Amino acid sequence: MGPSVFQLECSCNNYPWGKRGNESLAATLCSKTPNTSFKIEDKEYAEMWMGDYPVLPAKMLKTGEELHKVIDSDKEGLLGKKCMEKFGGVLPFLPKILSIAKALTLQIHPDKDLAARLHAKNPDQFTDANHKPEIAIALGPFEVFAGWKPTPDIQALFDVLPPLQKWLPNKNVHFNNETLKSVTQTILKASDADIKECQEQLAEIPREKYGKQAYILDLLPRLQEQYSLEDPGCLVALVTMNFLILAAGEAIYVPADAPHAYLSGDIVECMARSNNVLNTGFCPRADRDSVEVFSAALTFSPHSTKEVMLPSNKSSRGKHGKTVEYAPPTSEFNMLKTVLKGGEKEVIEKIAGPSVLFATSGEGKMKSGGEGFEIKEGYIFFVGQGNEVELDAQRGLEVYQAYAE
Repeated sequence: MGPSVFQLECSCNNYPWGKRGNESLAATLCSKTPNTSFKIEDKEYAEMWMGDYPVLPAKMLKTGEELHKVIDSDKEGLLGKKCMEKFGGVLPFLPKILSIAKALTLQIHPDKDLAARLHAKNPDQFTDANHKPEIAIALGPFEVFAGWKPTPDIQALFDVLPPLQKWLPNKNVHFNNETLKSVTQTILKASDADIKECQEQLAEIPREKYGKQAYILDLLPRLQEQYSLEDPGCLVALVTMNFLILAAGEAIYVPADAPHAYLSGDIVECMARSNNVLNTGFCPRADRDSVEVFSAALTFSPHSTKEVMLPSNKSSRGKHGKTVEYAPPTSEFNMLKTVLKGGEKEVIEKIAGPSVLFATSGEGKMKSGGEGFEIKEGYIFFVGQGNEVELDAQRGLEVYQAYAE
C-alpha cells in the first residue's frame, strides 16, 4: 500500500472557447505544480481536469502513475467501504478549473437512463453510462446562461416582439412548459435563413420594447460575433434562458437534462463522473446533436435565477470556522472552500470517503496522512478517506476540497 495523501499532476485541454496562453487561469494553475511536464504555449487552454476519468486523468506527481491505477491498487483504503458500496471502485466526481473566453456550446448532460441508452448505441461519443449533474463556483465575474426564465418573462417577450411569434405553435398561446419545449425545438430545427432573419429583425426593435430584458440587445451582437447570425443557440439562450453574472464565491447548480451555456469567466466546476453532453447551439451545424433527442430530454427545472443559485453555508467540517460548503442535491459530491488570511489555521475533519483538494491562491503548509506538505496556488492533492487535513496559511490561502462519502 502506498501513501493515502499525495500530490497530483494534471493537464489542460484546448477547446477553442478557452482563454489563450497565460490569460488562462486553468493553464496558469496547472503550470504551478513543481516539476510538471505541462508548459504554457500560445494557444487556448479551456479546462484543467483533476480526477481519475480516463480522458484526461490526473497523475501521482511522484511516480507519474495515473490516478485511476493508484486507486485500483488500494480501492478500499483510498475510497472507503461506504463510497465503494455507493459508487463502485472509482472516484465518483470530477473537479475542474475552467477558463472561458467565449460561449461554450448550448448543452445538456443526459440523465442516467438516457446516458445508458446513448452509451450502448454510440460508446465512442458517449463514453460512459452515468449522469452529469454539476456545480460551477465563480472565481471572479462569471457570465452564464442556465435554466429557464420564468414563463411570464418569456411570454412577455413573445407578446411584444413580432419576430419571435413565428416560432409559436399558434397565435394565442399561453406559455407553459409544453409550449416552451415546442418553441425551443422549432427554433433549433429552423433553417439558417430563418434564424438569421429573426436575429436581424430583433436587433432593429427599440430597446424600450424589451423592458427589463433589454440586455438581450447587448448580448446579441457579441454572440453573433463569436458564432454566427445563423446559430439558433443565440435565440434559445437569449429569449428563453436565465442570464446571470456571478461574483466570486457565488455558485450555480445544473441538474442533468437542464440547458446551460457558460459565457465568460474563471470557475471551479465539479460534476458526477461523466463526460456525456448533447450540443445544439453555439457550434457549427455539423457538431450539433439530434434536436429530437435534446428536446425529449429537457427538464423544466430550474425555472428562475433563484432556483439556479447554489448557496454556500458554514461547514461543521471546519473546526476553526473558516470553511464553507456547497452541497448540491446530488449524492456524488459536496465542495468545501476554506479561505485563510496569513497566519490563520483551519482543520478539516476526517471524511469517510475520498477528496481532491486544490489551492487557487496563496501559500502555506498542510498536514495530512501523517505527512507535511507545502501548498501553494495551483497545488493539487488526492486525500484518501479517513484523513484529517490541517492548513496553516503563510499568505492568504484559498483552498477547495471536493469530496464524497
